Amino acid sequence: MDAYDEGSNARHGPAGPDPRRDLPGPAPAPGDPEDAPSRRTAPPTPGVPADVPPVPLSPPAPLSPAAGGPGGPPGGTPVADPPPGPRTGVAALSLRYRIGAAVALAVVAVGVCVHLGMTFLHVAPANTVSKKHRETIENWIYPEFEQNWKLFAPNPLQQNIAVQVRAEIRTADGGVRTTGWYDLSAQDGRAIDGNPLPSHTQQNELRRAWDFFVATHDDDNRPVGLRGTLSEAYLRRITVLRLDRADAAGPGGLVERVQVRSRTTNVPPPKWSEEEAQAPTTPVYRTLPWWPVPEDEARGGVG
Repeated sequence: MDAYDEGSNARHGPAGPDPRRDLPGPAPAPGDPEDAPSRRTAPPTPGVPADVPPVPLSPPAPLSPAAGGPGGPPGGTPVADPPPGPRTGVAALSLRYRIGAAVALAVVAVGVCVHLGMTFLHVAPANTVSKKHRETIENWIYPEFEQNWKLFAPNPLQQNIAVQVRAEIRTADGGVRTTGWYDLSAQDGRAIDGNPLPSHTQQNELRRAWDFFVATHDDDNRPVGLRGTLSEAYLRRITVLRLDRADAAGPGGLVERVQVRSRTTNVPPPKWSEEEAQAPTTPVYRTLPWWPVPEDEARGGVG
C-alpha cells in the first residue's frame, strides 16, 4: 500500500520527525549558489498529490498614481482632485454685474406683467378698475397696442372697406391730367399678407384715418367741429404721401388736387352656414370732394 491507504494512521502517526523531511536534497551543481537546491525543489505540501501542477499566480494589479504606483507619490499618498474648469454664463460675472443682470431681469419681468395687465383691462368688459384708470390704460394701449375687439364678446367686421384715391397732376409741360384710382387698402393688404410681423402703419394708419374722417363728418361729407377739419388734413396727407411713393406725378409732375372715395362691400356668410345674407354684396361708393394740395405737401412735405 502507499501512503494514501494507511487509513487513520496516515495523518495521525506517532510524534517525531517526519522521515520524508530528513531526506537529503540533490547535490548542488557546480557554480550554483548555496541556496540553489532549496529554490530548485521546494518540499511537497502535505495532503497535495505530487502530480498536481502548481497553480500560477496572477500578476499583481498595477497601482494607480494616487495609490503610490508608477508616476505617483511614494507611500500611496492620495492626490487632490484637479481644480474645476472656468465658470461660464452669469456665474462667470463679478458680483456687481450679477446684481445688474438680476435687476435688469426683474425690470423686464415687471414690464411684461404691467403690459399684460393693461391689455387685459383694455379688452375685458368694463369693470371698476378699468373705469377708474381708463385714461392710464388708454395712454398705454394707444396707438401701438390697439385692440379692435373685446374679450368674451368679439365683434368681427362684417364689411370690407377699401380706401381709394386719385390725383390731378400738373405735368412738366404745363398740362393737366387725372390719374386712375389707387387702391391704398389693397396695397396695405398685400404688404400684410404672409408677413408674420406687419408694421402698425400697414395695419392701422389708413383704416384709422378713414374711421376718424367718418366719425367727424356728416352724411354730406361736411366737417363737424374742429376735429372734422383736422381729420381732412390727416387723411389728405396720408394719400399724398402714398401717391408720392407710387410716383403718380411722373417726371417733373406735381400733384395739385386729390380725391378720396371708399368702396364698401358686405361680407357674405360662409357657404357652410345656414345664415342668409341680409345685405346685398354690391359695392357701395362714398366719394369725397376734390381737396387742393398745398405746394409743400405736393413736393413730399407734410404741410
